[in-house]
Amino acid sequence: MNKGIYGNIHSIESCGTVDGPGIRFVVFMQGCPLRCKYCHNPDSWSTETNKKMSVDEILEKYDGIKEFVKSGGITVTGGEPLLQIEFVTELFKQAKEKNIHTALDTSGILFNPNNTNKIDALLKYTDLVLLDIKHINDEEHKKLTGMSNKNILEFAKYLSDKQIPIWIRHVVVKSITYDKKYLEQLGEFLAKLNNIKALDVLPYHDMAIPKYENLGIDYPLKEIEPTTKEEALNARNIIFESYKRNKNIQVQ
Repeated sequence: MNKGIYGNIHSIESCGTVDGPGIRFVVFMQGCPLRCKYCHNPDSWSTETNKKMSVDEILEKYDGIKEFVKSGGITVTGGEPLLQIEFVTELFKQAKEKNIHTALDTSGILFNPNNTNKIDALLKYTDLVLLDIKHINDEEHKKLTGMSNKNILEFAKYLSDKQIPIWIRHVVVKSITYDKKYLEQLGEFLAKLNNIKALDVLPYHDMAIPKYENLGIDYPLKEIEPTTKEEALNARNIIFESYKRNKNIQVQ
């Protein structure tokens, strides 16, 4: 075992229910290059050390509750886990040696189509990718997150080519992503992929406001009302109808 590699860990959730199939052991990595306006974990942005843990230490914690999560597995999220790709690769490698299901929750923002060696090494041990597509329009994506979505969409295509199963996640925010034009464009893009196992359309909430206040950070969406479950369902239907419409005419 490689005992010399450590991860910068934000936190661990023993029994997560929204981070992949089944009940999951969820590892939150520290550090993220995106600055999503609706981020509910601004304390995970910094790459400065929060808590260093080895792969062995994390797997020991997993072993302590494995009977509760045996129907699920391990999910690594963030922050952005690809910032610490070598650590996540080693964790997933050792997890697979124990027959543990592995899921990577990422925005894909750090994907480099011209250098895929490290991501290929990680995907070798990855059973599922939870891919967060923040906004389908590049300019709007820059406004929402501070960065372009080009690498994210390239990553989605790459995963499709590699036949790595993905769950798509998309947060619906009024006046930002809750727009029929953009939702239909997202469905059109997803129709180009051949590896989608689920589509999670999540309603925006503002429950992170107190956390921002405690950190002394201005909350950028304070004027926007939370999205209702009904609105999120409507958004999902728009995406799915566009997906089906474009899938039928998609030329492979």
